[in-house]
Order: sequence, then structure tokens, then C-alpha cells
Amino acid sequence: MFKNFVVSITHNAISLIGTAIAVAALVLMASLFGMEFWGFEGGPYLGILTYLILPMIFAVGLVLIPIGAVLYRRRLRRSKGTEDTLLLPIFDLNVKTTQRWMLIFLAATMFNIVIIAGATYKGVHVMESVEFCGLACHSVMEPEHTAHARSPHSRVACAECHIGPGADWFVKSKLDGAWQLVSVAFDLYPRPVPTPLHDLRPARETCEQCHWPTKFVGDKLKVIKHYEDDEASTELTTALVLKVGGSSGVSSHGIHWHVDPDVNIRYRSDETREEIYEVEFAHGGDEPVTYADRKAPEDGGVWRSMDCVDCHNRPSHIYKSPGPAIDEAIEAGLIDQSLPFVKRESLRAIDSEYESHEAAREAITAQITAFYSDNYPELAAERAADIASTASTLGDIFSVNVFPGMNVWWDTYPNHIGHEQSDGCFRCHRRSMRTADRKQISNDCENCHILLAEKEESPDIMSALKP
Repeated sequence: MFKNFVVSITHNAISLIGTAIAVAALVLMASLFGMEFWGFEGGPYLGILTYLILPMIFAVGLVLIPIGAVLYRRRLRRSKGTEDTLLLPIFDLNVKTTQRWMLIFLAATMFNIVIIAGATYKGVHVMESVEFCGLACHSVMEPEHTAHARSPHSRVACAECHIGPGADWFVKSKLDGAWQLVSVAFDLYPRPVPTPLHDLRPARETCEQCHWPTKFVGDKLKVIKHYEDDEASTELTTALVLKVGGSSGVSSHGIHWHVDPDVNIRYRSDETREEIYEVEFAHGGDEPVTYADRKAPEDGGVWRSMDCVDCHNRPSHIYKSPGPAIDEAIEAGLIDQSLPFVKRESLRAIDSEYESHEAAREAITAQITAFYSDNYPELAAERAADIASTASTLGDIFSVNVFPGMNVWWDTYPNHIGHEQSDGCFRCHRRSMRTADRKQISNDCENCHILLAEKEESPDIMSALKP
């Protein structure tokens, strides 16, 4: 009977089609795997095809084989008008032919299990790769992928922060990803992608796998270069001592006091966390103290326990403002400071809206070239290469910070570290945030830093700091 059932597989179109599909998918998987093994790089789509799409096609082909056989046996039984033809095979292991076919069947089954299990493992690996997250849905994730590649966490895979360890979060992320796939396929995704991510895993389960927030860092010197809008693009220096602080073994102080184990801070804010209405602070076993802005709405908003990403809200996806981005390029020598009014004209050229990166590069190059040709014709001829290099660098700065297709502009994703690009610290540390008895949250600047020089030309402190 088992032999007859095997024969029936070759006598129906469905089983033959299933066999052809399975064999074709297997050959393609083996070929693509071999190409990858020998160093061929086909981008994220090659991995998706090899370890996600083709294995599913392979499995569908395998399923079609027994389905076709059963349907064939059913048609055969109806044509005979008897119940003698069984739909399913009988395994009589006393028959040598059955034993032989069973061994073949078990070997084929084990082979298929190994193929599907291996493809599933590799498929999960592909889905957690930076290339899959950033490039598979390129139009949507281009801003975040570009920023991630330039960030301090460029070697940290997306999944390590957005998913983290554990099966429950993995399953949750894949369920969320199903809707994301639909939204991309039917162009339903928002532009820009809204932040913050309210379903992001808590920082203690992701950030703190690598970082130790209570570690005593102490004070750190920070020097910032700024260039004026005058003809010489005069260099100004800001030097400050950041009181990072941390736990010293007895108590905590400085900026990282906020994450001391004995400190518990909650706040109520709008959906964007840019407007904070109310702060609840408790230390150790003390009663909580509530600070509220009298102009804030009494109801609504979202309560949240403060953690790392409330200040470090752009740890891996950092977008710079146009001024500081140009200052960094001048300091690095990518833009020649000796070109007249180079800071002013650079800022004017890139702080505009363009339809695309290509349009921005063309317009920036035309604008910078025209300025020097019109106002400094001799210099424009002598230093054409420096002017072209400046325009190219400005195009690069625009292209890694602004993404017109996703409506990502210079101020779309503000950084809460400090208070230059957004209110940052002052979302909480402001005079209007008071208790019922009028006690306010401190807004003393020296709680966080000490200014040694503020936008000064050749400050004395820099001479003292030189070795």
C-alpha cells in the first residue's frame, strides 16, 4: 500500500508541480548560499530572497506533494466507486519494500528539516541585521540608517536596542514589523517617522547591558569651536567643565545623579516629550515631591519614569544643526576658513529647503560659486578648487542631516543633550516648574557645568590647558 501511495505522487499534476517548486527553490537557495559564501555581496535583498522568500517557496512545494497524492487517491476511489482505495498509506514495516521506501522518506524528511531549520536561523539573523533594518525599506529608514552609520553606536546592531534579548520582545517586534511591512508596501507610513518610540524597551534592559549609569565619571572638559559670520569667519572658543558625576560610593552628584538607584523621577508630558507638565521626585524612602507648571493642562499627557533616553534621546541617530555642522567641518579642515565670509555663505546655502539631495548639491554649488564669482572674481579664479571642495562638503552635510523625501529637516529631531538644539534640560529645570509651596526645580547652570570661556577669541584658559 505504501508503494502504491508513492506511485500516486508521480501520477498527478499537483504533486509534480510541488516537486518542481521544491527542487527549483532548493537549487536557487544552494546557488545563492554559495555566492554569499564566496564573497558575493548582493545587499539586504539577497539575504531576504535566500533565507526568507525561497525557504517559504520550498516549504510550499513540499506541502503540495502529499496534498496532490491525497487528492489523486480521492479521485481514484470515486472513479472506481468503491472504498478499496485508501486516502492515506498503510505502513507495514514487515515488507522490505516498505522498509526501503520508509528509509528514503525519513532521509528526505531529515534533509528538509535541516534545510528549513538552517534557513530559519539565517533568516532571523538577516532580519536582525543593520542592512535589513536600514536598507530593505530604504525610502523609510534612509534617515535613521544614515545617522546610525555615523553615530558612536555604528557597530551596535539595531535589534540590540530596539528589541534586546528575550523571546517575548522578539515576537512583539515581529508582530509590529508585520504592520510596518504593510505600511511600506501600500505607502501608509508617516513622513517623518514620529518620535519618541513609546513602545521602546526600557533603557535598563538595553543601554545598561553595556553602559554603567552609576559609574563615577567625575568632571570632563569640553571644548567647542564656533566660527563667526564675519569676513574672516573668526574662530571663537567655548570651554566648559561638564559635571558628569555619578556614584562616588557614598553619594551621587552631577548630571548622572538623575539615575542614582535611590532617585526616582517620573514626569507627565505631551506625546513628543518636548513639553513636560509635571515632575514627581522621590529620594530613598522620602515622600514624593511634585513640581508642576501652573500653565500646563491639569489632565492628559503621558506619565513616564525617567531613564537614559530622556536626555540621551538621539544616542544612535544624531542629526546636527546647520551651524554646528559647518563649524565642525571648518575645524576639521574640510571647509577652508580663509575663504571670505565662508561661514556666513555656507550657512545661507544649506539652511534652505530643497526637493532632493541632488537638487541641494546643485543649488549649493551654484550659490557658493556665484557668491565668490560676483564678489571676489580674482579669488574665484585662483581658488576654484577650494570653492568647489567647500560646496561639495556642504552638499555632504546637507545629505546626511536632511531628507526631503521623508520630510526630515534640520529641526525635525532635536537632541535633548544640553540645551542648544532644543530646551533639553530646561524642559524640567525652569522657574515655572514649582511645588504647591512655590519651591522650584533648580535652574542653576553650575549644577551641570562650569563655563571657563564662552565664545571667546583665543581665551587665556586654552593657553593654560596646552601641554
